[in-house]
Amino acid sequence: MAAYRRWVSVLCCLSLLGSFASASTISLPSDSRKVSLTLYYESLCPYSANFIVNYLPKLFNEDLISIVDLRLVPWGNAKLKGNGTFDCQHGPTECLLNTVEACAIDAWPKLNDHFPFIYCVENLELERKPLEWESCFKKLGLESKPVNDCYNSGLGQKLDLQYAAETSALEPPHTYVPWVVVDGQPLYEVCFLDYQID
Repeated sequence: MAAYRRWVSVLCCLSLLGSFASASTISLPSDSRKVSLTLYYESLCPYSANFIVNYLPKLFNEDLISIVDLRLVPWGNAKLKGNGTFDCQHGPTECLLNTVEACAIDAWPKLNDHFPFIYCVENLELERKPLEWESCFKKLGLESKPVNDCYNSGLGQKLDLQYAAETSALEPPHTYVPWVVVDGQPLYEVCFLDYQID
C-alpha cells in the first residue's frame, strides 16, 4: 500500500503541475479505490487561489477526477480566539469568504456543484476583485439563498469551527497553504516548485 500511495502522490503532483500531456496514458487496476486528496486553503491567499484556479481544474480536464476524491477545506491559517470567534490571515473579508465557501460546500455537497462556485470566487481573488464574489451566483446560474441562509443563520460559523478543528488536527500540522494531503499524507512543497507558498 505504501508503494501505491507514493505512486498516487507522484501521479497527483504530475497531474496538478501539468507535467504530462494526457490522462489517457494513466491506467489504474480495476480493483483500485479512489485516491483521497484534501486541499486545506484560505480564500484570499493568492497561492491558494492560484492552486485552485490553475491546477485543480486539471483534475477535471484530464479526467483524473474519476480516480480522485477531492475535498476542499476553507480555513487555512485562520486563528481561533477564546470566545469562538476567529481572525483570518488576510483580514475580515477572508473570514467572510472562507465562510461563504464553507456554506457553498454545505449547500451543494457534490464536488461538481460547489467547485465551480469556489473556482469563480478564487478567480476573482486573482483578479483582485474578491468583493465581487456575489457575481458568481449570476455567472453560474446559481440560487444565492442556500449560501446566504447558511451564512446568516450561524451554520456557516459552525462549519468554520469544524474546518478549524480538522485543520488543527492535521498530523503533521500544516505549515503553509495551500496544504495538500493525499491519502492522509501531506505532499509538502514537492508539488509546489513553480510558486512560492504563503
